[in-house]
Amino acid sequence: MAHANPAPIITRVIFKYALKSILVGSRFFGEPWVMSPELEIKDLHVSIEGKEILKGVNLKVREGEIHALMGPNGSGKSTLAYTIMGHPRYKVDKGDIRFNGESLVKLSPDARAKKGLFLAFQYPVTVSGLKVFNFLRASYNSTRHNGEAAHPITILEFRELLKEKLELLKIDPSIATRYLNEGFSGGEKKRAEILQLALLTPRIALLDETDSGLDIDALKVVADGVNRLAGPNLGVLIITHYQRILRYIKPQFVHVAVDGKIVVSGGEELALKLEEKGYSWITQKA
Repeated sequence: MAHANPAPIITRVIFKYALKSILVGSRFFGEPWVMSPELEIKDLHVSIEGKEILKGVNLKVREGEIHALMGPNGSGKSTLAYTIMGHPRYKVDKGDIRFNGESLVKLSPDARAKKGLFLAFQYPVTVSGLKVFNFLRASYNSTRHNGEAAHPITILEFRELLKEKLELLKIDPSIATRYLNEGFSGGEKKRAEILQLALLTPRIALLDETDSGLDIDALKVVADGVNRLAGPNLGVLIITHYQRILRYIKPQFVHVAVDGKIVVSGGEELALKLEEKGYSWITQKA
């Protein structure tokens, strides 16, 4: 069953607190970071409007790891991502979502972001009249979690930081002067998401079908950006239907979801097998 794009709700909740941090000069801080942050999904059952979508998902993603979650359409991949980030339409009926040993189930999306989780949307939201620079600075100030200063980053400081990240990701600096996603191509929208990832420095990043709608050149640019950011301080969960993005971002772990459950896990070779044989050999067993 088709559902409305959930991205605007999460974006509005997080940005509300981001904007507040600029207007009142306040800062939000999460808990102190511990070594090897871990996102753990335990027997997660989730429903939307009474219809069960996730039927007992178990998954662990640690800092420094790259995971890929694959599966046919309707298997619950995007539902898992939005549930992890706290979208209110997705009801947790059973199970838990834990980060660094702490349950996130009752936390708001902005609280989860401040603890170090990030979601790159499949369909990024367009906000007319809001420049990318202002949005990124607001997001940065609202999710800073190291407590090193009592005041938001200044415009000049942020301009230098943004310049550094634009150069790292090889993104045209003019993107910062445009309105958020207004008139952006599919590739530009996804680059803007990866730029936000670079600035916010989360511990765990969820990339929800980042390859969707991209031609091969745009896909390579986005994948290159993710590879430049990947490392020991970032865990990544790539949610995708196709294997093609995994030609450029190499996961250590590959999982396949069918009918709301992860039914098989393996290494990179599993993605290659799926490209060759499709999902039928798995769905027949599930």
